[in-house]
Amino acid sequence: MVDVWKNVRREWFLVPVLATCLIFIRFEHQIFLELANPLWLGFLFIWLFAAVLGSALCVVRHAEMISERLGEPYGTIILTLSITAIEVMSISAVMMHGENNPTLVRDTLFSVVMIVLGGMVGMSLLLGGLRHREQDYNLQGASAYLSVIVPLAVFSLILPDFTQSTEAGTLSGIQQIMVGLMAGGLFVTFLLLQTGRHRGYFSLTEELREEHEHPVPASEIRVLPHALLLAAYMVPVVFLVEQLAQPVDYLIETLHAPTAIGGVIMAILVATPEAIGAVRAAYNNRLQRSVNIFLGSVLATIGLTVPIMLVVAWLTGRYVVLGLGPADMVLLMLTLAVSVITFTSRRTNVLQGMVHVLLFLAFLLLLFQN
Repeated sequence: MVDVWKNVRREWFLVPVLATCLIFIRFEHQIFLELANPLWLGFLFIWLFAAVLGSALCVVRHAEMISERLGEPYGTIILTLSITAIEVMSISAVMMHGENNPTLVRDTLFSVVMIVLGGMVGMSLLLGGLRHREQDYNLQGASAYLSVIVPLAVFSLILPDFTQSTEAGTLSGIQQIMVGLMAGGLFVTFLLLQTGRHRGYFSLTEELREEHEHPVPASEIRVLPHALLLAAYMVPVVFLVEQLAQPVDYLIETLHAPTAIGGVIMAILVATPEAIGAVRAAYNNRLQRSVNIFLGSVLATIGLTVPIMLVVAWLTGRYVVLGLGPADMVLLMLTLAVSVITFTSRRTNVLQGMVHVLLFLAFLLLLFQN
């Protein structure tokens, strides 16, 4: 009985999240009437942002418990798919709300790539290097991730700027089908490799696992309660993200903030929960898990989000721009190149982390001074 009450108390955040949903369902019109008031606008944004981020963190917490029970690489797959599901449902909810934002998918994808391969990788390698000097991981696994991430990123975010059958930054119907099938096909192929004959690529050797990892007893973890709670937190996220879109749209339209801000906020909500887990793993000298998390996050984001959002846009008659601007294109190619260089040896250090952090800072600067 004590354990049950302890578990119930641990899920306290579900109460304010559900209360927030009920408040916005009942008083949505009255709440958004005062957006012209800066104090109310700021309070509303912080309230909704905190509710969404807290729910996403709870989703990750339960996904991590399931991952402990299933073990690698299945655990990391559950984690990345949970976050990608939040991303896809959130983007879809925002796309359905209000006027069409043709660059939302592109801005979100690019922001996720830069936050993960810049900020998340940088902080993981930097903090891990400061504490442990050098850290090791499975080179074959990182190479497999990047061999899929690089072509998917180029086909999704760079190719649309160079095709001539449609306007710059867009793809024709046939080209969208090609990119969508390629992205989905490569992701499924990679998933089969990761869970099949080459699953050893995504874990350390037995000797390194014994040295670095200290698994907790997984047999005591029950999957069903965590799966139900994961779903219980995920559903409010989709509804609250749609509400969050209204103050964000008002901010962009009235204060003339960069239009990419919407995609960046979406990416922060999606990437932050995984970033916490990845940085914590690297700090505890479990870099292999960290590599699986951040590279798996980028792969799932592009491999699943692109085909699904292209289908959603087609079904709803939305106009989607995928091609990046010149400065963002250069930054993306540089980040991909540096990532390939970083993961060409079995050990990482502080210098590599610092380079990735600087790439992330360049992304933030170009967001406001493009």
